[in-house]
Amino acid sequence: MENLGLMEYLKNHYQGKKVFVTGHTGFKGSWLVQILSNLGATIKGYALTPDQKVNLFDEIAGADLCESVIHDIRDKEALKKAILDFQPDYIFHLAAQPLVRLSYQIPIDTFEVNVLGTAHVLDALRFLDKKCAIVLITTDKVYHNNETEYAYKENDRLGGYDPYSSSKACCELVIDSYRNSFFNTHNLAEHGKSLAVARAGNVIGGGDWSIDRLIPDIAKALHDDQEIVIRNPKAVRPWQHVIEPLFGYLELGAKLNEQPLAYSQAYNFGPNESDALTVEEMVQKSIGIWGKGHYTSEINTGNPHEAGLLKLDIGKALKELHWRPIFNAELAIQRTINWYKKYDEGTAASDLIKLDIEFYQNIINGKKY
Repeated sequence: MENLGLMEYLKNHYQGKKVFVTGHTGFKGSWLVQILSNLGATIKGYALTPDQKVNLFDEIAGADLCESVIHDIRDKEALKKAILDFQPDYIFHLAAQPLVRLSYQIPIDTFEVNVLGTAHVLDALRFLDKKCAIVLITTDKVYHNNETEYAYKENDRLGGYDPYSSSKACCELVIDSYRNSFFNTHNLAEHGKSLAVARAGNVIGGGDWSIDRLIPDIAKALHDDQEIVIRNPKAVRPWQHVIEPLFGYLELGAKLNEQPLAYSQAYNFGPNESDALTVEEMVQKSIGIWGKGHYTSEINTGNPHEAGLLKLDIGKALKELHWRPIFNAELAIQRTINWYKKYDEGTAASDLIKLDIEFYQNIINGKKY
């Protein structure tokens, strides 16, 4: 294994394997489906219909890349049947209500989808009679955030001010409970299930047309030649290109399959600390790359609370997974804004996503395992 490049290493693990992905019709899910398809995996997805009329899953013809089940993760029996019928080797759980501000409007739905949805995935595994590696994606916002310069480590206190963040911290408790109660590593030989948690920062990348997200709002305003209106211009987030955590999840899944006792734990995936940018800096850099545009900041409009500062410590992933961020902030923003610009000029989204994956692969080909 030590002499393999990363792509060859991942192909050895996923080619011909059955991979179940929840939330496969979403932004990150669509990227993951494309990457897994490139690796030769047999994929089954379970999610709702995409929210947007224009969405990445349809743009890449995602239904041709996987068996696509369009259904609600809150339907425990339907989800259980989908998983057991498929008999997966790997599960990547991405399905969620992922928006902070929306969680203030629909708090109960947010808790149901995020917490019960996670419990339903884990509960179905009690009836899966085979070895399976499960990577459950939560968020960087699971930490009890004091909004200081401190970068949070995996063993720091969990919490959550808003319903979204709180729901994801609750997910972590559910995961711990199922790991201890049903999938304890001491009994691995009996049940064969290994669970790992991935906590990723704010992702950017082409093909995200979600409402109330910074980069899609910027791209739409630039396309329409409208003023970009931003809130919380000084807020700092661990921005990273979507490809980065997805390859981290895949590396984690592969290592979890190889050595479940060593990797059944939580990992942060984020940028290097020097690449943490403010919202205003993101907007300024995006305008510079697009070549035109202007912006203004909202005056206090009574918006619900959002954290002003959040940083992750990624030392554990660097040391134990040998994963590291490849794109710096400049390159991540450049690839993202140019993606939207080329899409507006008529290049197919399926071609653009493949070009980004190929670009990333060319950089990491020298990485040995």
